[in-house]
Amino acid sequence: MSRLGARALLFDGIAGRLRLENREVPAPGPGEVLVRVAASTICGSDLHTIKGRRQVAVPTILGHEIIGTVAGFGAGASRQDLRGAELKPGDRVTWTIVGNCGHCAPCSSDMPQKCAKGYKYGHELDREGARWAGGFADWCLLAPGTGMVRLADALPDELACPASCATATVCAAMEAAGPIRGRRVLVAGAGLLGLTACAMASTLGAASVTCLEIDEIRRTRSLEFGATRASAAESDLAGEFDIFLELSGSNDAWEWAFGRLALGARAAVVGSVFPAADTRINLERVVRRLIGIRGVHNYAPRHLLEAVDFLEEHGGRFPFAGMVDGWHDLSEHARALEAAAAPGAGRVGFRMA
Repeated sequence: MSRLGARALLFDGIAGRLRLENREVPAPGPGEVLVRVAASTICGSDLHTIKGRRQVAVPTILGHEIIGTVAGFGAGASRQDLRGAELKPGDRVTWTIVGNCGHCAPCSSDMPQKCAKGYKYGHELDREGARWAGGFADWCLLAPGTGMVRLADALPDELACPASCATATVCAAMEAAGPIRGRRVLVAGAGLLGLTACAMASTLGAASVTCLEIDEIRRTRSLEFGATRASAAESDLAGEFDIFLELSGSNDAWEWAFGRLALGARAAVVGSVFPAADTRINLERVVRRLIGIRGVHNYAPRHLLEAVDFLEEHGGRFPFAGMVDGWHDLSEHARALEAAAAPGAGRVGFRMA
């Protein structure tokens, strides 16, 4: 580490490249909480950004699947986590992907992740007042309105890091989909979102969990995460489905599955987080089949609590720990990006402490 004592890995908008910068260790301002980042995994959306598939304000510190230890509190900062437990320096925590105001129209309509004044980790323009807003750095400054959750010491980093993104997002998708017990569930995509959905649906008592995935490695892996069957070809799958969790971002998967939705089925659409062509939908079928469709983007604070609870209670039943293919130092960012983009790769992460 440099004499300045703190590193930040920045994306400047040049596809495929990140830049390591040395800085002074930050101090928390009013309402802020200073966290020493312990580890941060590379989400699929981070890769979309780095590859140029998604435009963001630059420069920025990416990384929103983060865990760390509380290092200090600014004046007036909240010292309670989402359970109401008092936090103190040294506590191991994760936090919501968005810090929200709690008062605007989206917040008042149970959409805090769309807060009009939202502060989104791993997405903010790196500027004065928001210079430590991502996980690919030694430190992170948590803005007022950020929900924190203290983590059990026994919860491994490999399970804890994705809690604030993939796991919590799947919790939101499950809520949108409605009751799972006894239902026939179709999961499209077997990245970490899809694997988490298979595990949750299995735990919640689904009658069957079918995974649709073209990648052979991921498809086989889904069976270890609770899927009762898995296929790359829609023609291999018979029957209808009561719940459809679209986690792949594939228009083809959506259009095929839409024709297989049972009477009264519900679909939660999650994976389409990058620009793509329009897809087709038959509105008469939606009406006559009483089909419910809900878009899910990020999550509310309660979903982060549910995610941590799920991982602490059930994470050991499934091979989540094996989903992190390797840890890298920030200085090894080129190697980390190469590993994260490999076919069938799980999560790749940066470990700072």
